[in-house]
Amino acid sequence: MEWVAEEDFGHLSLTSNSTSTQLTAFLLTGIPGLEGFHTWISILFSFMYFLALIGNVLVMIVVAWDRSLHEPMYLFLAMLALNDVLLCTVTVPKMLLIFWKGPSPSTFSACLTQMFFVHALFLSESAVLLAMAFDRYVAICEPLHYVTLLTGSLIGKVGLAVMVRSVAVVTPGVLLILRLHFCRTNIIHHTYCENMGIAKLACNNISLNSIYGLTAALLTTGLDFVLIFLSYWLILRTVFQLPSREARTKAFGTCGAHICVILIFYTLAFFSLFTHRFGHHVPRHTLIFLANLYLLMPPTMNPIVYGVKTKEIRMRVLGLCSHSK
Repeated sequence: MEWVAEEDFGHLSLTSNSTSTQLTAFLLTGIPGLEGFHTWISILFSFMYFLALIGNVLVMIVVAWDRSLHEPMYLFLAMLALNDVLLCTVTVPKMLLIFWKGPSPSTFSACLTQMFFVHALFLSESAVLLAMAFDRYVAICEPLHYVTLLTGSLIGKVGLAVMVRSVAVVTPGVLLILRLHFCRTNIIHHTYCENMGIAKLACNNISLNSIYGLTAALLTTGLDFVLIFLSYWLILRTVFQLPSREARTKAFGTCGAHICVILIFYTLAFFSLFTHRFGHHVPRHTLIFLANLYLLMPPTMNPIVYGVKTKEIRMRVLGLCSHSK
């Protein structure tokens, strides 16, 4: 027996028989239950995307332009800004197209590609935050070793390790999707393609996909968070032992922006992760709206937080803007 479903949204077909299953495309529908608010949500997300692009590009330009900022702390910040621009650009344009024009098709390969980059960039964001925590730990707890430990060579190796880890962790998830057979529907009630959203459309068992996804998240993002927490516990212990109040204030100032960014990123990430998997009574539109926020909020807030909290970045950005007039 063969079943074929054709839609008017481009070439969408799902063909299944007793021996094979072929899926050529998915249909992304947006946020279910909030279709009437898609236009208003698109205004909010467009504004956040604009702020994220402008803010993060400014941070990258300032760090690249001013040689005095070619220090580990600012180089890691530039890495974070680049990652944020890529993360937004991978998801938001397609998301806005759905909000403005309705359900939008995405080929199977395009959907898997988007899934790969969404998860890989999310993991690399977490890894860069860990590197920044290590940078602050060495600067405050081991200041005499800062220059010898955090060399340009080490920073380059950290950047490479971030990319390698992301690819190594996300690739098996993509391969686990490729082993699935789809015989139900090609409709994804979401604004972008993500691992479990695709897997749940399969007609065979997805336990392995779910277990791998959760395990990978806990052993990467979860472990990053534990190590960051440990770093800041050691930092705070050292700061409170400083004899000078001025020194304590300065130490808190250098760490304040990073702590704000960490809280924004991990609070949204873990809340979305656990409610998506275990919050069976949470409305679907709430889960999907949160999934969009945890990809958009950190890239939007990071440059704002660092611009306000980091004097060097703030002064360079103001100088760049006045110089361009």
